[in-house]
Amino acid sequence: MFRLIPRSNAIKSSLYYTHSYFKFHQYSTYPSSSTVKPKFNTEEIYDFRSDTMTKPTNEMSEIMRHASKGDDEDESTNDLEAYVAELTGHEAAVFAPSGTMTNQIAIRAHLSTPPHSVLCDFRSHIYNYEAGGIAYHSRALVLPTIPSNGLHLTCSEIESKIITTDDNHYAPTHVISLENTLKGLLFPLDEIQKISKLAKKERIKLHLDGARLWNACAETGSSLQSFAKHFDSISLCLSKSIGAPIGSVLVGNKEFIKIAKHLRKLFGGGWRQSGLLAAAGKFAILSNFPDNLKKSHLLTKKLSHELQNLGIRIMLPVHTNMIFIDTKPVNITINELATKLALHNILIASNDSTTTRLVLHYQIPPIAIEKFVNATSSIIRKKKYI
Repeated sequence: MFRLIPRSNAIKSSLYYTHSYFKFHQYSTYPSSSTVKPKFNTEEIYDFRSDTMTKPTNEMSEIMRHASKGDDEDESTNDLEAYVAELTGHEAAVFAPSGTMTNQIAIRAHLSTPPHSVLCDFRSHIYNYEAGGIAYHSRALVLPTIPSNGLHLTCSEIESKIITTDDNHYAPTHVISLENTLKGLLFPLDEIQKISKLAKKERIKLHLDGARLWNACAETGSSLQSFAKHFDSISLCLSKSIGAPIGSVLVGNKEFIKIAKHLRKLFGGGWRQSGLLAAAGKFAILSNFPDNLKKSHLLTKKLSHELQNLGIRIMLPVHTNMIFIDTKPVNITINELATKLALHNILIASNDSTTTRLVLHYQIPPIAIEKFVNATSSIIRKKKYI
């Protein structure tokens, strides 16, 4: 259902977004270019800046060495695509260099002739971190929506924001895009089911940025299919928690993937010798999903609990592998914390504020949590006596 928002409410919403969220997002999502470097030149560096910071193992390198070495429809690439399609219960898949590309291809493939709009969470990757791709590639209006519960969008919120009128002053909503996980938060399956039902009723395509859907499934014990069956398309990243060097897989029905492959070529995403990376991707799934992700989630919650005990504020619930911290209560900046941690070969995304994001992955061992907590405790104690 389409509803006009009173001007006064729209202004309040805009001010709410600007004042309450901009600074938080600016400093707590991606690694800063001014990351403090570790003191020692050693392989034992614990990188908490992102789950993209995993390194290929010797076993993975060996798998890559034996992979097929043709172009983007060779044996290893086809094998990965068929495997992920089967895992998600969809008909087909396409392997691409990045999650940004698979998200943008998916949205473009779902849209035809403007005017049209895409509804998403205002914190979502497709809206904030893909260089305005929806406007550029798809010529679509984006409807960024603030979840009132602070965690995830609800079906009722989406229903109140989508544009279904045929009034030619507006851009009808043709795609709803969700993200799971978003900021490490789980999107409840029962809410997804409601949104899927609404999308079908309104003949709106439903896309999932499932870059970390692996984490959602590992944490909840649900299968990929249980989530994926509710979506027309899903983008699944291989280079984040799952641990591959590069790549993302987009799944959907055969006709959709045929269009997506054409768009991948148009976007410059045709591969040469893609089989090496595809083989690494499949090996990463088989090696790390779901058990190693579960372990990283347990360590994340342990670290969160320890930091909270030290007086650091945890800004969001810790569901999977991310912690958003605010060090203001203990009177230290993130740069001060980063400098101290770097002495112990621990890297975090640094900045001049008191907020940042910590991200764990399967190559962060328990000893790194112990070092992190001890170093943080030390700087907090020192600060108290200055």
